[in-house]
Amino acid sequence: MARIHPKAEQITNNLSEKEIYTIWMKSLMFHGNGCTIFNSKGEIAFRVDNYQQRCSTKVFLMDSEGQVLFSLTRKKLRIFPCWEGFKWIDSKGKTERLPWFQVRRNHIILRRNMSFQVSFKCDEKIGSCYKILGLEGKSILKIINFSGQILAEAIQKQTSGVALGDDVLTLMAEAHADQSLIMALITVYGLINKKL
Repeated sequence: MARIHPKAEQITNNLSEKEIYTIWMKSLMFHGNGCTIFNSKGEIAFRVDNYQQRCSTKVFLMDSEGQVLFSLTRKKLRIFPCWEGFKWIDSKGKTERLPWFQVRRNHIILRRNMSFQVSFKCDEKIGSCYKILGLEGKSILKIINFSGQILAEAIQKQTSGVALGDDVLTLMAEAHADQSLIMALITVYGLINKKL
Protein backbone atom coordinates (compact mmCIF):
# COMPACT_ATOMS: atom_id res chain seq x y z
CA MET A 1 0.00 0.00 0.00
CA ALA A 2 1.35 3.44 -0.90
CA ARG A 3 2.04 5.93 1.87
CA ILE A 4 -0.17 8.96 1.73
CA HIS A 5 2.10 11.34 3.62
CA PRO A 6 5.02 13.05 1.85
CA LYS A 7 8.58 11.81 2.17
CA ALA A 8 11.10 14.42 3.30
CA GLU A 9 13.53 13.64 0.47
CA GLN A 10 10.85 14.32 -2.15
CA ILE A 11 10.58 17.97 -1.18
CA THR A 12 12.58 20.09 -3.59
CA ASN A 13 14.72 23.12 -2.77
CA ASN A 14 12.41 25.56 -4.54
CA LEU A 15 9.68 24.67 -2.04
CA SER A 16 11.90 25.29 1.00
CA GLU A 17 9.88 28.39 2.00
CA LYS A 18 6.69 26.33 2.03
CA GLU A 19 5.26 23.85 4.47
CA ILE A 20 4.18 20.64 2.76
CA TYR A 21 1.22 18.68 4.12
CA THR A 22 -0.84 15.72 3.01
CA ILE A 23 -4.57 16.05 3.55
CA TRP A 24 -6.53 12.83 3.79
CA MET A 25 -10.27 13.48 3.71
CA LYS A 26 -10.93 10.65 6.15
CA SER A 27 -11.23 10.57 9.91
CA LEU A 28 -8.97 8.34 11.96
CA MET A 29 -11.94 7.60 14.21
CA PHE A 30 -14.00 4.49 13.47
CA HIS A 31 -17.37 5.53 12.00
CA GLY A 32 -16.33 9.18 12.14
CA ASN A 33 -16.32 11.89 9.51
CA GLY A 34 -13.54 14.40 9.10
CA CYS A 35 -10.02 14.71 7.77
CA THR A 36 -6.44 14.16 8.88
CA ILE A 37 -3.51 16.40 7.95
CA PHE A 38 0.01 14.98 8.00
CA ASN A 39 3.22 17.06 8.00
CA SER A 40 6.21 16.30 5.75
CA LYS A 41 7.55 13.79 8.33
CA GLY A 42 4.36 11.73 8.19
CA GLU A 43 3.19 12.86 11.63
CA ILE A 44 -0.36 14.01 12.31
CA ALA A 45 -0.31 17.82 12.40
CA PHE A 46 -4.04 18.64 12.44
CA ARG A 47 -7.29 16.74 12.42
CA VAL A 48 -10.99 17.32 12.10
CA ASP A 49 -13.31 14.75 13.60
CA ASN A 50 -17.02 15.15 13.18
CA TYR A 51 -18.61 12.55 15.38
CA GLN A 52 -22.16 13.49 14.40
CA GLN A 53 -22.74 13.35 10.69
CA ARG A 54 -21.28 14.25 7.37
CA CYS A 55 -21.64 17.97 6.43
CA SER A 56 -22.43 19.03 9.98
CA THR A 57 -23.18 22.63 10.92
CA LYS A 58 -20.42 22.69 13.56
CA VAL A 59 -16.98 21.05 13.52
CA PHE A 60 -13.72 21.45 15.43
CA LEU A 61 -10.19 21.79 14.05
CA MET A 62 -7.68 20.20 16.44
CA ASP A 63 -3.92 19.94 16.65
CA SER A 64 -2.12 16.59 16.84
CA GLU A 65 -2.74 16.35 20.59
CA GLY A 66 -6.50 16.90 20.30
CA GLN A 67 -6.48 20.51 21.51
CA VAL A 68 -9.20 22.48 19.71
CA LEU A 69 -7.84 25.40 17.69
CA PHE A 70 -10.98 26.59 15.90
CA SER A 71 -14.69 25.84 16.07
CA LEU A 72 -16.33 26.29 12.69
CA THR A 73 -20.04 27.05 12.58
CA ARG A 74 -22.44 27.34 9.65
CA LYS A 75 -24.76 30.33 9.90
CA LYS A 76 -27.96 30.32 7.91
CA LEU A 77 -28.71 33.72 6.53
CA ARG A 78 -31.67 34.59 4.38
CA ILE A 79 -30.52 33.18 1.07
CA PHE A 80 -26.80 32.54 1.25
CA PRO A 81 -25.26 30.79 4.26
CA CYS A 82 -21.83 31.62 5.62
CA TRP A 83 -19.29 29.92 7.88
CA GLU A 84 -17.75 31.53 10.95
CA GLY A 85 -14.51 30.50 12.62
CA PHE A 86 -14.05 31.02 16.35
CA LYS A 87 -10.49 30.79 17.65
CA TRP A 88 -10.20 28.89 20.93
CA ILE A 89 -8.33 30.68 23.69
CA ASP A 90 -7.70 27.67 25.91
CA SER A 91 -8.41 23.95 26.12
CA LYS A 92 -11.35 24.48 28.51
CA GLY A 93 -13.65 25.55 25.70
CA LYS A 94 -13.26 29.32 25.98
CA THR A 95 -13.55 30.96 22.57
CA GLU A 96 -13.50 34.47 21.24
CA ARG A 97 -16.90 36.10 21.60
CA LEU A 98 -16.93 37.35 18.02
CA PRO A 99 -15.97 35.19 15.05
CA TRP A 100 -12.32 35.41 14.09
CA PHE A 101 -13.22 35.05 10.42
CA GLN A 102 -16.25 34.63 8.18
CA VAL A 103 -16.42 32.83 4.81
CA ARG A 104 -19.06 33.78 2.22
CA ARG A 105 -19.46 32.49 -1.30
CA ASN A 106 -19.28 34.95 -4.17
CA HIS A 107 -22.29 33.87 -6.21
CA ILE A 108 -21.90 33.88 -9.96
CA ILE A 109 -24.65 32.04 -11.80
CA LEU A 110 -23.77 29.20 -14.21
CA ARG A 111 -20.06 29.05 -13.39
CA ARG A 112 -18.22 25.93 -12.31
CA ASN A 113 -15.52 27.95 -10.58
CA MET A 114 -16.13 28.69 -6.92
CA SER A 115 -14.92 31.82 -5.17
CA PHE A 116 -15.23 32.69 -1.49
CA GLN A 117 -14.53 35.89 0.42
CA VAL A 118 -12.85 35.48 3.83
CA SER A 119 -13.36 38.49 6.10
CA PHE A 120 -11.42 38.95 9.31
CA LYS A 121 -12.91 40.65 12.34
CA CYS A 122 -10.12 39.94 14.76
CA ASP A 123 -6.72 41.05 13.64
CA GLU A 124 -5.95 44.15 11.63
CA LYS A 125 -2.43 42.97 10.73
CA ILE A 126 -3.78 40.05 8.65
CA GLY A 127 -5.50 42.41 6.25
CA SER A 128 -9.08 42.91 5.25
CA CYS A 129 -9.78 39.66 3.43
CA TYR A 130 -8.55 36.50 1.74
CA LYS A 131 -10.04 34.63 -1.20
CA ILE A 132 -10.54 30.91 -1.63
CA LEU A 133 -10.69 29.74 -5.25
CA GLY A 134 -11.75 26.25 -6.28
CA LEU A 135 -13.92 24.13 -8.54
CA GLU A 136 -17.44 22.88 -7.81
CA GLY A 137 -17.30 19.37 -6.33
CA LYS A 138 -13.48 19.24 -6.30
CA SER A 139 -11.14 19.43 -3.33
CA ILE A 140 -8.39 21.38 -5.11
CA LEU A 141 -8.13 25.02 -4.07
CA LYS A 142 -6.01 28.13 -3.66
CA ILE A 143 -6.03 30.58 -0.76
CA ILE A 144 -4.99 34.08 -1.81
CA ASN A 145 -4.32 37.04 0.49
CA PHE A 146 -5.47 40.64 0.02
CA SER A 147 -2.40 41.51 -2.09
CA GLY A 148 -2.90 38.59 -4.51
CA GLN A 149 -0.17 36.31 -3.10
CA ILE A 150 -0.98 32.59 -2.99
CA LEU A 151 -0.72 31.53 0.65
CA ALA A 152 -1.73 27.91 0.14
CA GLU A 153 -2.55 25.58 -2.70
CA ALA A 154 -4.03 22.08 -2.49
CA ILE A 155 -3.76 19.71 -5.45
CA GLN A 156 -4.51 16.02 -5.94
CA LYS A 157 -1.64 13.97 -4.51
CA GLN A 158 0.51 11.89 -6.82
CA THR A 159 2.99 9.23 -5.80
CA SER A 160 5.40 7.72 -8.32
CA GLY A 161 3.44 9.43 -11.11
CA VAL A 162 0.14 7.82 -10.08
CA ALA A 163 -2.67 10.09 -8.89
CA LEU A 164 -4.25 9.00 -5.64
CA GLY A 165 -8.00 9.39 -5.04
CA ASP A 166 -9.86 12.70 -4.83
CA ASP A 167 -9.71 12.41 -1.05
CA VAL A 168 -5.89 12.66 -0.82
CA LEU A 169 -4.34 16.09 -1.44
CA THR A 170 -0.93 17.72 -1.26
CA LEU A 171 -1.02 21.12 0.43
CA MET A 172 1.75 23.66 -0.07
CA ALA A 173 1.43 26.52 2.42
CA GLU A 174 3.67 29.56 2.85
CA ALA A 175 5.80 29.05 5.97
CA HIS A 176 5.04 32.58 7.27
CA ALA A 177 1.25 32.07 7.10
CA ASP A 178 -0.76 31.04 10.16
CA GLN A 179 -0.96 27.29 9.54
CA SER A 180 -3.98 26.73 11.81
CA LEU A 181 -5.90 29.46 9.97
CA ILE A 182 -5.03 27.87 6.61
CA MET A 183 -6.27 24.50 7.90
CA ALA A 184 -9.49 26.10 9.21
CA LEU A 185 -10.16 27.65 5.79
CA ILE A 186 -9.48 24.34 4.03
CA THR A 187 -11.89 22.64 6.45
CA VAL A 188 -14.62 25.18 5.66
CA TYR A 189 -14.01 24.63 1.93
CA GLY A 190 -14.34 20.86 2.45
CA LEU A 191 -17.59 21.35 4.35
CA ILE A 192 -19.02 23.62 1.65
CA ASN A 193 -18.02 21.08 -1.01
CA LYS A 194 -19.55 18.24 1.05
CA LYS A 195 -16.19 16.44 1.33
CA LEU A 196 -16.27 16.26 5.14
